[in-house]
Amino acid sequence: MTDDIVGQGVELMVYGMGTVVVFLALLVVITTMMSRLVTRYFPELPAPEPAPRKPVSAAPAEGEVVAAITAAIHQHRNKKSQ
Repeated sequence: MTDDIVGQGVELMVYGMGTVVVFLALLVVITTMMSRLVTRYFPELPAPEPAPRKPVSAAPAEGEVVAAITAAIHQHRNKKSQ
């Protein structure tokens, strides 16, 4: 009786693993065929040339930054007091 159960288990294992292997093989073949089909009828367009970059302007002087911050604080305080 034990041999019969073990034999059935091995048989079931072989069928199950065989099914998985066949499915994966079909998946690889179908995916490869689809890839070739897509690249054949829809070729990849060449990438457009990047637009020339404009040179980065120099950073504002430290005095200009301090003046802008001071003006913003002054304006903010004047709005609160009104």
